[in-house]
Amino acid sequence: MKRFGGFIAVTIAVVCLGAWIITLAVPGQDVSRSVWASAITVVIVQAPAFLVVRMMQPTNVMAGVGLGMMLRVIALVAFGFFGVKALGLSMEPALLSMAGFFFVTTVIEPVFLKP
Repeated sequence: MKRFGGFIAVTIAVVCLGAWIITLAVPGQDVSRSVWASAITVVIVQAPAFLVVRMMQPTNVMAGVGLGMMLRVIALVAFGFFGVKALGLSMEPALLSMAGFFFVTTVIEPVFLKP
């Protein structure tokens, strides 16, 4: 549970920092709302994705990583089809920032999976 808490804390910090930098670099209320909505969604999706990898680690870590990646891709596609329209967001900043946040936090994930 300590590793999960550490991963979520680092994920929140990295995603918030990234969202803040993006909103400074690309001004606009619509871009800001889209990026922050993506950031919140990434944190929510990364938690179960990390738990899947962690639970599968003793038996088959690669299967867990594959399932976690599938969960992330499904979340990205579902957010693109449904979430963006439902929340009235801009498509490009929402999906690009979400993909970027998923990539960065997935690269950080192995640090918290070490025995």
